[in-house]
Amino acid sequence: MEDSAFATACELAAAIREHEVSAVEVLEVFLDRFERHNPSLNAIVTLGEEGAMEKVREADAALERGESWGPLHGVPITLEDCHATAGIRSTWGGHPSLADHVPFEDSVVAARLKAAGAVVFGKTNGPEVWGPEGVFDRTNNTWDLERTPGGSSSGPGAALAAGLTPLDIGLDTLGSIQSPAHCCGVFGMRPTERRVSLKGSFFIDPIPKFHIMSVAGPMARSVEDLRLALRLIAGPDHRDPSVPPLPWRDAPAPTMSDLRLAWSPTLPGVPVPGEMRVAIEELAGELGRRGAHVQQCLPELDFAEQHDFAQRTFELIAGTFGEAEMPTPLDDYLTALHRREAFVVQWDRFFREWDALICPVEPTVAERHDDEVILVDGEPVTEAQRDIPSMSSPVSGCPTVVIPLTLSHDGLPIGVQVMGSRWDDERLLAIAESLSEMAGGFRRPPGY
Repeated sequence: MEDSAFATACELAAAIREHEVSAVEVLEVFLDRFERHNPSLNAIVTLGEEGAMEKVREADAALERGESWGPLHGVPITLEDCHATAGIRSTWGGHPSLADHVPFEDSVVAARLKAAGAVVFGKTNGPEVWGPEGVFDRTNNTWDLERTPGGSSSGPGAALAAGLTPLDIGLDTLGSIQSPAHCCGVFGMRPTERRVSLKGSFFIDPIPKFHIMSVAGPMARSVEDLRLALRLIAGPDHRDPSVPPLPWRDAPAPTMSDLRLAWSPTLPGVPVPGEMRVAIEELAGELGRRGAHVQQCLPELDFAEQHDFAQRTFELIAGTFGEAEMPTPLDDYLTALHRREAFVVQWDRFFREWDALICPVEPTVAERHDDEVILVDGEPVTEAQRDIPSMSSPVSGCPTVVIPLTLSHDGLPIGVQVMGSRWDDERLLAIAESLSEMAGGFRRPPGY
């Protein structure tokens, strides 16, 4: 039973469905691991044990009657605290004003996973952005408690790596899914912008304002789980007219000889350590040996300018409705929308020629909590340099998948991101799954 803690959500669903294990037994495993490991990690910040136990008992009874609730029937999962969950405290990452907030209604994400049979038993830390004023303490990295798990979807990354949950859904504006997937050695996906409804995921704002760059996306220990979760949560909702009625289109495993893959071991102005560059080069080389058409190249754009645009636009959005000393002028916001179109066009043009781009997620492994200076091969790295790789997906709206690639010389995870064309999430997942098989997949952290 202990091994089931590191089974994928798809594997657990099949085992429950075939009566190899009960939903109650699976939940008991996660609750036991919560007691043993969560105190040092602080990955799960709210536990809904009583309600979840009642629900998994119902799930087992339903199976005995020959009933199925869906592809995740009886599978216990967690959700990042930004997603409203009816009956379970939801604080949007520990905002003081929401310390005791218990929603009456599920977010679209929570509702769809529950409708597929999943049982939400806990909320994970994030967005972890409130600092000392926040309700919750920081989350620690499963691979080294003195290091950050990445952010701001820190709780899902740490919980997945520690075997506390098989599936979670993060919230990402400027790399909040990519960073913890890389730092914790798990899988994460930023889907195409507007592929998933955000209704109920930004409940902190009385009037929703993050209409661009923000997405909800799955985090898991396999690409198969990313695919299943995205298929379940994607698509239009009657409460959200911004999500287009794009049907899910399953994509077959790609034929290597048909793939056109661009790659780069670094990005302009971003120092990347030798071992990370070598790992990406070796992956590209292996893809070439297997028949893919690979070429080291990048789109013709200024990546530093793209980063600055993303940061400035985030500040413009955050400064609306009088929440900043200098509220955002409308002409500044509309100018930002116009400028963004140029970046989107450049990326769309690039992906008419290439099926995917393989590149670093961040230029460093997970840093220590108290690190004031981040070094790459002995040289300091600025915050802007560190964040440049994760800005391409938010600015362009293109989907990206982070897969575990290898471990550093000191045993910390190194991920790689695989970025693809807008609205072609299914194809990107198929490509990422092939790459994951080559890279070896999820690695279990020592001690867990």
